[in-house]
Amino acid sequence: MKSKKSVKRTGKSSKSKGKSSKKKVHLIRASTKEHKNADAYIKTGIPGFDALFENGFGIPSGDAVLVEGGPGSGKTIFCLASVNGLCKKGKKCLYMSFEEPEERLIGHMENFGWKASEYIKKGLLRVQRFDALDVSRSVEALLSEAKKELLIEVDPVLFPEDFKPDFVVIDSLTSIASAFSGQESRFRIYMEQLFRYLEKNKITNFLIREVSSPSHIGGTFKEEGAAVSFLSDGIVVIYNVSYSNGQRGGAIEILKMRGVDIKKKLVDFKIVNGKGVVIDSNKIVRKDGKNEFILT
Repeated sequence: MKSKKSVKRTGKSSKSKGKSSKKKVHLIRASTKEHKNADAYIKTGIPGFDALFENGFGIPSGDAVLVEGGPGSGKTIFCLASVNGLCKKGKKCLYMSFEEPEERLIGHMENFGWKASEYIKKGLLRVQRFDALDVSRSVEALLSEAKKELLIEVDPVLFPEDFKPDFVVIDSLTSIASAFSGQESRFRIYMEQLFRYLEKNKITNFLIREVSSPSHIGGTFKEEGAAVSFLSDGIVVIYNVSYSNGQRGGAIEILKMRGVDIKKKLVDFKIVNGKGVVIDSNKIVRKDGKNEFILT
């Protein structure tokens, strides 16, 4: 019996042996878990933003994340910064613009020192402009062809067939919604199909939406068409911050992210010339003495 125990436990004494064995098992399990997480989650490459996830997690692969904020809050630059970080890691990214032309978006990236032209040459990045009215007309045509049935395919309506991305940015849902003005049911159908397509193809994505005031802090914003907030797996909110002393700044928070633990706090967000997006995950935006602030 003693010899059998000595084979199972390797150490100086059975007591110290049991403790050390537990420690070894614990370390091995932690290492395995981290490896699995590395495959299941993506990180934007923006240090302050990635630090808002607990235990080194990131955005679950294949998730749809709504990036919400007011005019001029930095939504587009934040998404371009994420594209830069992912292209650096060899991920294929598609930036779909319904507002700014390709040249201007590429110029934004180059101005911050992000090698957009190089990524494009390597086949890692495609920046493409679309017309939201074309999408609206195509959906109408498909619905007519399907005799008003809901079973339409979004693939030919929007996504290029010769580029298979790992990550997609759609800039913006607001522009697409405006093209469906007065056709709320069609916009809802399109949104549902869009989310279904992204989920089916396991494409992680950022969907930009502009709002006059953040919908979750008591504003009067009414979500039109599809319940995009409900359909999305995560919501990132970028704020304009107006202080009572006349200064202005920015803030960011992860409002929700299904399936992962996040640090629920509002932190400093800046866009700095020559650097791009700078997020200080340790600098919480709060009332400073008598200097109060408003989020818009």
